[in-house]
Amino acid sequence: MSENRVINWFNSLKNRYLTGHRFLYFLAAMVGLGVGLAAVIIKNLVHFIRAALENGFNGDYSRFYIFILPIVGIALAVVFIRYINKKPVGHGIPGVLFSISKANGIIKSHNLYSSIISSALTVGFGGSVGLEGPTVATGGAIGSSLGKLLKLSYKEITLLISCACAGAMSAIFKAPIAGIVFALEVIMLDLTMWAVIPLLIASATGAMTSYLFLGQNVLYPFQVSESFQMGQIHFYLILGVLVGLLSVYFTRSYIFISGFFDRFRNPWKRLLVAGSLLGVIIFLFPSLYGEGYEVVNLGLRGEYIHLFDNTFFEGWNQTFALLFIYILVLIGIKVVAATLTFAAGGIGGIFAPALFMGANMGLLFGVSLNQFGFDVSVSNMVLVGMAGMIAGVIHAPLTAIFLIAEITGGYELFFPLMLASTISFGTARYFVKNSVYTVQLAQRGELMTHHKDRNILLMMKVTDLIETNFRTVRADSTLRDLIKVITNSSRNIYPVVDEKQNLLGIVKLDDIRHIMFNQEMYDTTRISDLMISPEWTIESTDQMEEVARVFTESQRYNIPVLRNGRYLGFVSRARVFSSYREMLRHFSED
Repeated sequence: MSENRVINWFNSLKNRYLTGHRFLYFLAAMVGLGVGLAAVIIKNLVHFIRAALENGFNGDYSRFYIFILPIVGIALAVVFIRYINKKPVGHGIPGVLFSISKANGIIKSHNLYSSIISSALTVGFGGSVGLEGPTVATGGAIGSSLGKLLKLSYKEITLLISCACAGAMSAIFKAPIAGIVFALEVIMLDLTMWAVIPLLIASATGAMTSYLFLGQNVLYPFQVSESFQMGQIHFYLILGVLVGLLSVYFTRSYIFISGFFDRFRNPWKRLLVAGSLLGVIIFLFPSLYGEGYEVVNLGLRGEYIHLFDNTFFEGWNQTFALLFIYILVLIGIKVVAATLTFAAGGIGGIFAPALFMGANMGLLFGVSLNQFGFDVSVSNMVLVGMAGMIAGVIHAPLTAIFLIAEITGGYELFFPLMLASTISFGTARYFVKNSVYTVQLAQRGELMTHHKDRNILLMMKVTDLIETNFRTVRADSTLRDLIKVITNSSRNIYPVVDEKQNLLGIVKLDDIRHIMFNQEMYDTTRISDLMISPEWTIESTDQMEEVARVFTESQRYNIPVLRNGRYLGFVSRARVFSSYREMLRHFSED
C-alpha cells in the first residue's frame, strides 16, 4: 500500500467515523499495539539468542565464554549500526526527549527496527544493560512516524510519542499504570484531560498485547511474607538515603565513564578497550552477565548464595565481612559494566542495571540488619531498594512506586515504597539536579521540563525570528549615501558591515536626525563617524531563554543577530512576544 493510499484511508476513516478527539484515541490504540508487538519481538529475540548460546556453550568452557560473548554481541551491534543501518542509534529515552525539545518531534524512521536489532544483539550476548530504553525508542519512532505520515501538528505528534513511551513501559514491564505515570513524569510537557485518555488507551493496549504473547505473570514474582511494621520505619528511611546516595554514584559514574570513552574517535578502539574491560568484569562477576533479572528474583526471596556461583570468591559467603565486601563491590561495579556496554557501542537501557543495584543494596542492608540482631524482612528491603534506586536514578518517584508495585505484585508495601522512593529522590536531587537521562540535554540547554514557560522558549528558535529588512551600509560611505538608504527603508536602525558582512556598528535614525538636512555635511561626513557599537548582540545559536534575558536587561526593542561575528539581521521584542503568545495558545488549548 502506497503512502498516499494509507493517508487517504486514514482520512476517510477520520471523516466518516472518528471525528474530534476520537481519531487521536484510535491512533493511540494503534501506537500501543505497535509498541506492544515491538516489546514482544525484542523480548523473544533476546530469549532466542540467549537460549542458542547456552545450548552451544556448556561443559568445561562454560565459565570462560561469558568473557568473550558480550564483546561479540556488541561488535555485531556496531557492525549492524555502521555498515547496515548506516545511521547512529541512540540509547532510547534521551533521544526521545531530544526529539521533542529540538527536532519538532521527528524521530528517524530507522528507529522502527534498528533499536530492536542492536539491543537484541547487545543484551542477548550478555551486555549488562536492559531493554526498556530501546523499546521506548522504537515506540517513539512509531508515534513520530505515524504523526509525520498523517501530517499531524507538533502537539499531536508529541502526544503520540508520549503514548508510545507509555505503551513501551507498559508492555516491557507488564505495568500499565507505571507506563502512564512514566509518560507524564518523564516524557510529557503538560497534563491535560486531552492527553490523559490517549495515554490510558496506549498503555492498556501495550499491556494487553504483551499479556497476549508473553502471559500475565509479573516480571518479578513476589509474595509479602512479612507485612510492614511501623516500628521499622526508620530502617526504610535509612535505606532511602542509602539508595539515594547510590543513585548519585550511578549518575556520576555513568557521566564520567561515558565522557572518558567519548574521547576515543575510533569506534573499533573504543570497542576493544571498553569491551575487554567489560569482559573481565563479567568473567570475575558472572552475575553481571545480561539483564540480571534472575539475580533480582533470587534476591526477592532473600537469597544471596547465587551471587558467588562460578566465581573465584565462592568461600566468601561463609564470613559476613567478606560477604559484605563482595556484595558492595558487586553493587558498585554494576554501573561500570553497564556504562562500558554503552561505551563499547552496545544499545540498551538503564532500568535493569538500576533495579539490579537497588535490589542488591536492599539485600545487603537487610542481611546486615539481621546479622546485628534486628529482625527485618530481607525480601521487603530488596523490593523497597529497587523502588528507591529507580526514583533516584531517573528522578521519577511516582514511576518507581507504581513500577515496583506492579512488576512484583508488592502492593501491600505501598507505604514503605512511597517513603523510600521520596527520600531517595530528595537525596539524589540534592546532589545531582538532573537525572541520568537528562543531564547531558540540560548541559546543552536542550532539556524540556514541566515548566511550560521554559518549554515554550526552548521550542522557539532565534533563526525563525530574524528580520532581514534592515538596509545595511558601509563604514566608508558618506552621509549622502545613508540618506539614499533611509528614503527607501521603513526602519530606523541601519547596520554597518564590511565586505565580509561582519558587523562593525549601527546607525540610529534618532542620532542623525539633527544633521539629516544639512547638505553641507553630506559628502564630508562618513558613516564611521556616525555609527556606534551595539551594546547588546545575540548569537544565532543562543537559546531563547537567553534572548529573553537580553531583552529584559537591555530594554531594547531590536537587537542584532550574529553568527561568528557576521551580521544576519535583527530580532525584535514584538516578534518574540508575538511568537511566544501564539505558541502558548497552541499548547494550552485542549
